[in-house]
Amino acid sequence: QVQLVESGGGLVQAGGSLRLSCAASGRTFSTYAMGWFRQAPGKEREFVAVTTWSGSNTYYLDSVKGRFTVSRDNAKSTVYLQMNSLKPDDTAVYYCVARTDPIAPHHKRESYRYWGQGTQVTVSS
Repeated sequence: QVQLVESGGGLVQAGGSLRLSCAASGRTFSTYAMGWFRQAPGKEREFVAVTTWSGSNTYYLDSVKGRFTVSRDNAKSTVYLQMNSLKPDDTAVYYCVARTDPIAPHHKRESYRYWGQGTQVTVSS
């Protein structure tokens, strides 16, 4: 199995920045891609960003393009989400995710086998 642990969430003012980290452990060699979903109050979880371990492919939710950057450190089995120009609408619990299937759709919840516990990001106006 794979375990995912997120960190870096917190409270920030609109326009500020945060960097989330996700450290993977266990059978990390089995993962094909890692990334992030989020769930805002009263809403369903939605795809935010993902990166593959090889091929340098990245995918983003349209509303975060140009503001968020997903990156990886293969040696540490760690994925990051750099969030700049944060908006109140970014307030959510952010979940680290990992999938083993190389052909599963990147934006679907059911594509990801492993999920972290979530870290709260709150953006004040």
